[in-house]
Amino acid sequence: MPPKTRARVSKRAANSDDDGEKVGSKRKAAASVESGKSEESSEPPQYCRWLMKSEPESRFENGIDVKFGIEDLKALPDQTGCWDGVRNYQARNFMRQMKNEQLAFFYHSNCKEPGIAGVMKIVKEAYVDHTQFDKKDVHFDANSKPDNPKWSMVDVQYQRMLKRFLPLSELKKYHLQHRAKGGPLKDMALFTRARLSVQPLTTEEFDFVLSLEDEEPL
Repeated sequence: MPPKTRARVSKRAANSDDDGEKVGSKRKAAASVESGKSEESSEPPQYCRWLMKSEPESRFENGIDVKFGIEDLKALPDQTGCWDGVRNYQARNFMRQMKNEQLAFFYHSNCKEPGIAGVMKIVKEAYVDHTQFDKKDVHFDANSKPDNPKWSMVDVQYQRMLKRFLPLSELKKYHLQHRAKGGPLKDMALFTRARLSVQPLTTEEFDFVLSLEDEEPL
């Protein structure tokens, strides 16, 4: 029986399959990952930090509002919801790598000012996404069968808001600086695989971004 609370992700981002783009490299080692259109990745690199995108502003698909911002997660019972609706193989595979207690940034996408709003925690590892079988759901997948489900989801729990919102425009400035002179954000997936809705972060990337909440805007 599907859970009563469901976290919505950006369908546009979740369904993006841009060939030829890179995923951020793992710390101190180039990590190649197969294209989002490939169902399985052979020996994927292991990550322990994440960035997950969702839409904080109302947008209707088939009469259903897919809005789900960090405040919506915070308002759920136990401040916990399932991250359903991901329909990109690479994003799905990243969710299947997630482990309990790992941290992720909650990223607001497809809105007036995209960026990182807060931090959440993985509290249930990947399991079957029930929305793929629901004909009334905007993420229904007629090609996925109950005996061989294609899509997974995880449960996440709100941890806290950042001390200040970190806009994409500011993060991009750091990315360009680091790409030119070296630095932790030079290969960040937010810019090298921009449309992927679930992205891996190295510990170095995560810690650097988190440190920015105590800095003045660039």
